[in-house]
Amino acid sequence: MKRVTGIGGVFFKAKDPVALRAWYQRHLGIDVLEWGGAAFSWADEGGKPTGGTTIWSVGAADGDDFAPSTAPFMINYRVADLAALLDALRREGCRVLDRTDSSEFGKFGWVVDPEGNKVELWQPPEGH
Repeated sequence: MKRVTGIGGVFFKAKDPVALRAWYQRHLGIDVLEWGGAAFSWADEGGKPTGGTTIWSVGAADGDDFAPSTAPFMINYRVADLAALLDALRREGCRVLDRTDSSEFGKFGWVVDPEGNKVELWQPPEGH
């Protein structure tokens, strides 16, 4: 079974997320959208769009989106079969969180690595 197929997103916390987003927009040219992040479209070697995106987002330092982790970041990894991967991780003794989510954006599950970092696993919707 193929496990991680790419990075779906990078999420991190900031003491002043509005100011930090503005810094990234001004100095690195990141197109920060109203929701507080950016979506980088994937392209092949020739620049032709390939139909995927990687999300980049800055949130408030006091948010609890990454709980139970206390890390100031979370990586979202794209996976092919979320249910199968979560089952395999459980069998391997990994700390898999009980909760999963499903929406128009796909299916989401979480595992906590040995350092206590929450890792988000994302299965995109069919056709994406």
